[in-house]
Amino acid sequence: MKLTVWTYEGPPHVGAMRVATGMKGLHYVLHAPQGDTYADLLFTMIERRNHRPPVSYTTFQARDLGADTANLFKTALQDAYDRFKPQALIVGSSCTAELIQDDPGGMAETMGLPVPVIPLELPSYQRKENFGTDETFFQIVKALARPMERTAHVSANLIGPTGLGFRHRDDIVEVTAMLEEMGIGVNVVAPMGATPADIARMGAAHFNVLMYPEHAEAAARWAEKTLGQPYTKVVPIGVGATRDFIAEVAALAGVPPKYDDSRLRMPWYSQSVDSTYLTGKRVFLFGDATHVKCMARMARDEMGFEVVGLGCYNREFARDIRALAKDYGVEALITDDYLEVEKAIEELAPEMILGTQMERHIGKRLGIPCAVISAPVHVQDFPARYSPVMGWEGANVIFDTLVHPLVMGLEEHLLHMFREDFEFHDEAGASHHGAAAKLRSLDEAPVAEPEPAMAAAAPAEGNIVWLSDAERELRKIPFFVRGKAKRNTEKFALEKGVTQISVETLYEAKAHYAR
Repeated sequence: MKLTVWTYEGPPHVGAMRVATGMKGLHYVLHAPQGDTYADLLFTMIERRNHRPPVSYTTFQARDLGADTANLFKTALQDAYDRFKPQALIVGSSCTAELIQDDPGGMAETMGLPVPVIPLELPSYQRKENFGTDETFFQIVKALARPMERTAHVSANLIGPTGLGFRHRDDIVEVTAMLEEMGIGVNVVAPMGATPADIARMGAAHFNVLMYPEHAEAAARWAEKTLGQPYTKVVPIGVGATRDFIAEVAALAGVPPKYDDSRLRMPWYSQSVDSTYLTGKRVFLFGDATHVKCMARMARDEMGFEVVGLGCYNREFARDIRALAKDYGVEALITDDYLEVEKAIEELAPEMILGTQMERHIGKRLGIPCAVISAPVHVQDFPARYSPVMGWEGANVIFDTLVHPLVMGLEEHLLHMFREDFEFHDEAGASHHGAAAKLRSLDEAPVAEPEPAMAAAAPAEGNIVWLSDAERELRKIPFFVRGKAKRNTEKFALEKGVTQISVETLYEAKAHYAR
């Protein structure tokens, strides 16, 4: 492990917290020192939940290490059962507590509690948060689910949504609606909203819908082998993927597919003249593997963007992402170091980033618009409104998410480009005030403006100096490609032995790189 300012994934016990917090009637007893007790902050502040996470801690301190920390765990476990009366308990250690090797699972087994107690073995120094969600849910399903008679009508389990998930709450609603349109019932949704009793009846469904492979693929594979339940492989994010998902589900359920895409608002825009502004925009994608794979397809095939780079931070899916990158003709970036991601973005100089909360900050520093498409996310990406990313309505939401930053970027650029116009100059006032606007003589020299910082512009190399007329011309270039234009011009000047960059040098460099 390493200390870092930002991290894409926490340790695996955070993944276990996400499963426990999404469920009801389940309690997590975590052997952890003081300082590892941050579940309240994660779930109540960022996700804006209306109740505390179902997690109890031993919260031992340094002075306790020379005493009986095992007894502290037993006391915390008994207190948690007595207070909350859960249907089941999960127990484990945080990354720090793992070092003292107290074996919470073994200790819990000796206590004879009257409910199932499921031990978690989460190797904190080899694996991370998404592994923690996947392994925790797998252990819960393995401990509680059993083969049973199928429901009278064809039904499915929706598996994978957890606490702190990117739009999981609304994705459940959207996928449920698509299944119901085909006459397929939903037996259990898990982990989110499920109780241990619900997990116990998962075997009654005819198949499983694997919504988020990062969180439930191990459970889906176990259910296929042990419960005889096949599971879906397509994640319905984007128009094409939603159609493929409906066809796959219909085949599994033995029912005719139904495509109620009347709610879609994207196709008409894609056929309009306005959409030509978006065609060929260079985008870079980074996030969890599932969302990156789906969004790459939507960006290229449905929006007409050019994917210039993609990657993921969860190494368990590195093989999938490398295969995808090969199909798109780019090199995959598999890393959990945001500085490597920032370097890749700076070198590629895309016109838009599709990423996580981290890439949103990177985009701000580089002056590149960013649309958040994947966890980890911050509070603004848990909207109070209905905002799925799966299904037909999800396609509308993603369409807005991708288009708005580019359109607003174009508007900002146009306003800046026409800032010397007699109607739009700074002294004219707001145009909607009418009489408040005053015309400026076209012969009047424009008032000098303070020089704004240029986005993603590094200091000129060597002794190169930008002349004032060239700097003014450079600021007319859209902000999302200005940094690349500046770097290319300086590189061109160095190669030509030019020490002062004029307007002529700027356009010579542009012509050179356009060949």
